[in-house]
Amino acid sequence: MFRTGSPGTALAAGTLALTLLTTACGGQAAAPPSGGASATSLSGKTIALVGYGNSNPWGAYFNKVFTERLAPTGVRVGDMTTMDPGTQVQKFNQAVAQKPDLIVTLILDTTAMAVPIKKATAAGIPVLAVDGPPDPGVADEVMSVLSDNEKLGEYAAQNIVEGLKAQGRDSGDIIVLTGTKSMLVTQHRMKGFAKVLATAPQYKVVEEQDANWDPQLSGTIAQQLLAKHGKDGVQAAYGMADYMALPIIQAAKQAGFAIGGKDGLIVTGGNCFKAGIDSIKAGELYGTATEDPGTIAEQTAAYVVRYLAGENPPRSETVREERVTAANVSRFAEQCSHA
Repeated sequence: MFRTGSPGTALAAGTLALTLLTTACGGQAAAPPSGGASATSLSGKTIALVGYGNSNPWGAYFNKVFTERLAPTGVRVGDMTTMDPGTQVQKFNQAVAQKPDLIVTLILDTTAMAVPIKKATAAGIPVLAVDGPPDPGVADEVMSVLSDNEKLGEYAAQNIVEGLKAQGRDSGDIIVLTGTKSMLVTQHRMKGFAKVLATAPQYKVVEEQDANWDPQLSGTIAQQLLAKHGKDGVQAAYGMADYMALPIIQAAKQAGFAIGGKDGLIVTGGNCFKAGIDSIKAGELYGTATEDPGTIAEQTAAYVVRYLAGENPPRSETVREERVTAANVSRFAEQCSHA
């Protein structure tokens, strides 16, 4: 069930924690840990990773980086990942029964996971929620390393508003393909998106559909919506991840839409990926935002090292996010090009 990482020295583990913190903070030096995470203290520790499955591009890269960064510490990571919300609840319950030293979870269905989290708390098993927060009813019972999802939604709307204004449009209709709507990750992004659009009421969302973080489904939905509304009925689109936004562009091309430029479809992504960065450089994808899986995996691994070494990290950390457009794409190209 568990994969065993190779043991390292106390210095290596302590250095790892500092290096991960520095990387996660965008190169800014972090304070060194007060005690140091010794290999002896971490060897034999177990983590149940109840996260996003490898069938999802973001999840696959997060899982790879997270497990690789922890391997030198001797921590054993149990892969209990999935992209099915019901299966995730079952796997979480299985993890509680196995009594690991820590459950790390990236939640697919916020409401459904509340009861399993309570079970973990009752069993004395600590839980670290990553990317999106848990249900408010159990928020005080978990630790967290969170993406700034409301800010990511704001950035997406800013990209669309800026792009449409640059085209001189005094009105515009927008389609939105979201991630899984049962996740607070998705709900918080849409909250930020709506907040910015409220400042530009000339632009409005005419369709919003759940594409479940699925590239293929995103392409299918995009084809349907673009056919339904026609070239004159859609001026902009938001795919909540780059791998959801790029299928929108492909579907639009197939439907005869112009992309970007002075009068083409304005498309924004998120969860930046190499393909999205390349598309921005090519003048097709208007923009994206960071929230790349590698950065949050690094910060999560650093948090885990500190926690298991008894460093008493803060109950919650938030990953700093950035807006990415053609104007600053070179600054984020390296960060966003590993997945």
